[in-house]
Amino acid sequence: MIDSEGYRANVGIILCNKQRRLFWGRRVRQNAWQFPQGGIKASETPEQAMFRELEEEVGLKPEHVEILGSTRGWLHYRLPKRFIRWNSEPLCIGQKQIWFLLKITCGEGDFCLDASERPEFDHWRWVKYWQPVREVVYFKRKVYSRALEELAPLLYPEGAPVRPHANYLRLSRR
Repeated sequence: MIDSEGYRANVGIILCNKQRRLFWGRRVRQNAWQFPQGGIKASETPEQAMFRELEEEVGLKPEHVEILGSTRGWLHYRLPKRFIRWNSEPLCIGQKQIWFLLKITCGEGDFCLDASERPEFDHWRWVKYWQPVREVVYFKRKVYSRALEELAPLLYPEGAPVRPHANYLRLSRR
């Protein structure tokens, strides 16, 4: 679903374990890491899309996780001009996302990266809370930062870990 402004509706999924480390997935055959995410179909709510994407990309079912919360509204990012498919209709200039914070209630053996015909990830690891903001592709850094900032109190009611210096948001493209 692409809205009238050109943003594709999408969900982002932040999975955490009991040690409050976050799932960080490597895109198939790429040196690119990200959280699970995916589009919302016209017939789905954001929560339904999140559970579908969770199973497709990570192999987990609703009984394997506990929803800790979600962002209050849409978080947007624009695609760099070179990634826009100018000849497609409707034109998509970026994504608007609802982010979910989930805590796993299962073992790591329940993860399955090849649960769908076209796997998104070929490897994964647990990382510290702010690490994804430094490692994700440059055009997603601000939205990752905003999602983690908004959801941090749900995982860290005593106060989130100290954030590294914010210059990484301004780093040039890798």
